[in-house]
Amino acid sequence: MWGLSFVSTKVLLDEGLGTVEIYIYRFTIAYVLMLLFSHSRIMAQTGRDELMFALCGFCAGALYFIAENTALQYTLTTNVSLLTSISPILTALLAGFIYPNEKPGKGLLMGSMVAFVGVAMVIFNASATLEIRPLGDLLALGACFSWAVYSLILRRLSANYDVLFITRKTFFYGIITSLPFLLLEPEIHNPLTELCNPRVLCNVLFLAIGASLVSYLLWSLAVKKLGAVKANNYMYFQPVVTMIAAAIIIGEPITPIGVLGCVTIIFGLWLGDWLTRRRAMKLHR
Repeated sequence: MWGLSFVSTKVLLDEGLGTVEIYIYRFTIAYVLMLLFSHSRIMAQTGRDELMFALCGFCAGALYFIAENTALQYTLTTNVSLLTSISPILTALLAGFIYPNEKPGKGLLMGSMVAFVGVAMVIFNASATLEIRPLGDLLALGACFSWAVYSLILRRLSANYDVLFITRKTFFYGIITSLPFLLLEPEIHNPLTELCNPRVLCNVLFLAIGASLVSYLLWSLAVKKLGAVKANNYMYFQPVVTMIAAAIIIGEPITPIGVLGCVTIIFGLWLGDWLTRRRAMKLHR
């Protein structure tokens, strides 16, 4: 879903919508739909947990998406794609400091690095350009860091709250914390007018239902079952989906280096899992 969302967002940008507008549309619709399934409890159990939910919404919503989209204005798309793909590695390193039981082993880190090389190949499938542009690159790294922080907070909240409640609260605070950024948009469109365009409506509904509602629910469940580190490693598949979808929907070419990148990503994920299981077997002997 998130791999497809890049293509869908590009379509909406071509239709003239602003990045913050797109974000608010998708999360607002997703939040309203979430209320149909999760409305028995409004607030968290404690004030501290409520603040953690607010931080989740800010990190996974406003900060991540706005930093990533703003970075595209100051640096190359290739740079942004590559830098935000560091999130699984950064999550693994942060988890080692915060959660001792999720401290990544050498095997997982090795597999993660191999998969990251594959991600770079997939990204350079469309462009072989890489330049250092400090402001945009720092914003991309900020987006990457915010997602890693969100994943680790989510891991902690998952012990006391169900995924429906967590997802609904994340959407709510994501919307609230993004509203100030809406004032920075050069033009704010009338939602009713824009959503009357079938092309806009279809893509907004996909982003709201598929890439937000369904995806965040699945992500919360994945982090709860697998842990933040292992779940984040599967994010390496995202550029593969984007590459294939872009080829089918908007006609972007797939080159041999892109195919090799896909194979490398799959090998890296398999290698990390195999080395981790092998290490666990040795420890139990």
